[in-house]
Amino acid sequence: MPTIVFVSPKGGAGKTTSSLVLATQIAERGKSVTVIDADPNHPVKTWAKDGAAPEAMTIVSDVTEEDIAEKIYEAAKKSAFVIVDLEGTAATIVAHAISEADFVVVPTQGSQLDAEQAGRAFRLIRAHERGIQKHKPDYNLPYAVLFTRTSVAIQSRDTAHIRRTFAEANIPVFKTELNERAAYKAMFSYRQTLSGLSRSEVSNVEKAIENAAAFAGEMVELLRASKSETRKEVAE
Repeated sequence: MPTIVFVSPKGGAGKTTSSLVLATQIAERGKSVTVIDADPNHPVKTWAKDGAAPEAMTIVSDVTEEDIAEKIYEAAKKSAFVIVDLEGTAATIVAHAISEADFVVVPTQGSQLDAEQAGRAFRLIRAHERGIQKHKPDYNLPYAVLFTRTSVAIQSRDTAHIRRTFAEANIPVFKTELNERAAYKAMFSYRQTLSGLSRSEVSNVEKAIENAAAFAGEMVELLRASKSETRKEVAE
């Protein structure tokens, strides 16, 4: 079952928000999903403590850099999807998680500073690839950048410039952006899924759900495409 690892060396890039949005979208569609909450502050565990988590969602937070790979492996045997929310700064635990990944999401805000910090994540991905390529020369770990907290109305010049820079460097980027929405913050404030938020207390919930569904749909399509590519390589 696919393991999706969210990696961002910079705090505040939207890593936990995007991983929780994806996990809840999957679970509310009836697919089992385990979230490995490897952030020392355990934001996903805290979010779920009042019973907000959908029935199909399991949260594992007792992980260390020594056992995270094993915890991911065990979760993947039980759940249709595994989503890993990592600490931003600890390279060792990130490297162990990447070793179990089927896809890596690199959330980043549309600023040059965030884009430069994302380069640290790319280096970890490529270091993992080089290790595998010693035995499987054609191996590549699928990954993509996810722009977060972007304006709904207009794409900023910074974001447009960074998109072009990534394209020139052949760095894949999600077409969908996770927009700046009050509902995403309200998920943590009210400890609810997007669908569980009160429309009278939180604005534009339906727009946030639409945005979240687009992200989840694109994620599933990318997983399918990477799986198809893997099968093609095996056949050849």
